[in-house]
Formats: sequence, C-alpha cells, structure tokens
Amino acid sequence: MSSVTAKQRKAKLAERIYRDTHFTKKEVERLLNIFSRLTKTEKMDRTTFRDFLHDKFDMTDDTMMERVFRIFDKDTDGAINMMEWVTGLSVFLLGTPAELMDFCFKVYDINSDGHISREEIFGFLKNSLVKQPIEEDPDEGAKDLVELIIRMMDADHDGRLSAEDYTEAVQREPLLLEVLGPCMPDPMSKVSFLVTFQEAAHSVGVFFWYT
Repeated sequence: MSSVTAKQRKAKLAERIYRDTHFTKKEVERLLNIFSRLTKTEKMDRTTFRDFLHDKFDMTDDTMMERVFRIFDKDTDGAINMMEWVTGLSVFLLGTPAELMDFCFKVYDINSDGHISREEIFGFLKNSLVKQPIEEDPDEGAKDLVELIIRMMDADHDGRLSAEDYTEAVQREPLLLEVLGPCMPDPMSKVSFLVTFQEAAHSVGVFFWYT
C-alpha cells in the first residue's frame, strides 16, 4: 500500500469514527499515525500494545495490561485494529465517569459473565499484596480484603459484584473505581501522552517525534 493510499485510508477512517469518540478528526488522524509507527501492519499485537502501556503510562502489572488489552480488543481476534485503538483510547484517556466505570468493571470481570466474583476479587487482591513488602500471608490478607469489599459494595447481598453494585459504590465513593488495582493511566502520564496529539497542544507549537 502506497503512503498516499494509506494516508487517504486513515483520513476516511478518522472522518467515519471521530464523532463516536472524545477526539477531533485531526486528533484521530494523529492517533492513527502513532498506531502506524508502533506497528507496521494493520493490527497491533498484544506485545506491542503492552509495550505501549508500559512506555507511555508506566504500567507494569502483567495481569492488568492483559486485561486492558482484552477490553480494547472488542472483536476478540487477539489483536487491536485501528478502530479499536482509537475508540479504546477515547475511553482510556478521556472517558466520562460512566465510561470509566464500565471500562474498569469489564477489566475486573475476567470471565465476562456480568459479575465480579469472590474468586476474581481474590485474584486481583492477592496479585497486589504479593508485590508489597508485608509479613502477612498474602492469601490471608487477600481473603480479609475480599470480605471487606463485598460488605462495602455488594448492595444486593448475593456474594458477588454486579455492574449495578459496582456503579452504585463508585458513585458513592469515587476512590473505589480502581479498588482491585490500577487499570487506568495516572494523571501525569495521561497528560504527557495527550499533549503529543491533541489539537490544543499543536496549536501552540508542541511537537513530538510521532506527529
């Protein structure tokens, strides 16, 4: 595919999808350029995507990076296409509160059954505790935290967290959004990446290598 044809294809894709995102058409085009520089093919594999999360947002947790990859990969084909890249980043970087709650819930709902089970909660918490320099057995500490989270967030008392349970709890206490571990970019790294392609930054002359 020639560079001219590729550029035209990106422009058409940007025109088609930007209204369904929180980006302008020009910002979508720049994100597509970043995509093309990260991968020379039409799709981004999980290794490239995980490297991107690590390099740009300092994400290091393998479990979380894999979960974020799976949420971006909406058609579950094991790779991220250009549309998935843009729509995923729209939520990841600029999502509304409702979009962020939906995103995080899906990250934590490993088997996608519409509930976060005790086993899923335990797995995330144990993974976090193992990395902490504590003397307590991570299994015991995680079990205690599971019960605490269930008590705080399980509004219908069925021993698991539905999307409604989770949403109500986060609306009541926003700090519970990433209660099972960070799966969103921290504010500083988010801003650092946003200024590489947002129109406001480019209008004042900010320039980066992949623009």
